[in-house]
Amino acid sequence: MIISVFFAILITGYYIFFTPNHFDKRAPFTFEIEEGETFSSVTERLYNEGIIPGKFNFKLAAFIYGAQTKIKAARFKIPNDLSYLDLLDLFVNGPADYLRSIRINDGQTLKWLGAKVKRDVKVDSASFVNLATDKNFISSLRLNYNTLEGYLFSKTYKVYERSSPEEIIKIFYKGFTDFFVDTLKERADKIGLSVHEVLTLASIIKGETNQVDEMPRISGVYHNRLQIGMRLQADPTIQYLLPNGWRRLTYADLKIKSPYNTYQNSGLPPGPINNPGADAILAALYPEKNNYLYFVADGNGSHKFAKTYSEHLKYVAEYRKIVREKNNK
Repeated sequence: MIISVFFAILITGYYIFFTPNHFDKRAPFTFEIEEGETFSSVTERLYNEGIIPGKFNFKLAAFIYGAQTKIKAARFKIPNDLSYLDLLDLFVNGPADYLRSIRINDGQTLKWLGAKVKRDVKVDSASFVNLATDKNFISSLRLNYNTLEGYLFSKTYKVYERSSPEEIIKIFYKGFTDFFVDTLKERADKIGLSVHEVLTLASIIKGETNQVDEMPRISGVYHNRLQIGMRLQADPTIQYLLPNGWRRLTYADLKIKSPYNTYQNSGLPPGPINNPGADAILAALYPEKNNYLYFVADGNGSHKFAKTYSEHLKYVAEYRKIVREKNNK
């Protein structure tokens, strides 16, 4: 009798834990486990999707396997006809596309961001950049521009490895729409700028400085120039045109023919030159009220501001002297 009971338990256990479970969906079935999701939630969703026939048996198998706290946040491809234990092994040991953190840094361009998504979340960089400059895709986001430069908001995101470029770009763009709320839109309208123009100005401000406390003052300079019809003459807009990245500009660079050349064209360029963060955007919306029209680097990471051109030339001479001294060391 004891032997019969023992074999009955073995047969029942084998039937419960090792028998393949068939589901009536296209296989493999994509299933995402979110960061911080409880095992009970995972079990409930698997049952509701018809991937497992019973919740109790799956929980019992997980208890025996010790898997309740070992499953990982990831996007899994579930083959058909897995047993409970095989499914748990998949959730614990993969393979899967895991949830990763990725940061869009303040002032990062689409080109640099393409390299980052390739490195951090295994997404093809060329496909990412091409989609971010695809007018049909951009139109699907209800935007009428040639590029999403400026609209991929600077923050840290959680995305799955090997996500499609479309999925990732939509996540980054949602970061922007979540940030740029109605009160900011109203502020933009109050100062006479469109949202696109705010982002364009913010990207230039970010291109000029990493010092957050300087951003409103630099914004004030550019607002002053725009109000009197003075060219912005912003070096970052020239740097944006250089094919091989940032470097020290020459006088020849200032003659590049492009609508982004703010040395040759009045007003703002056609669009953002990078993806600015919250600080630069708020600086563009809330500029410091000042009478400055000029600024130049001070050689220590900040800038000196001037109200007159003669004062500006004095600061330029001081900066050039600092550069010469550093180069001679």
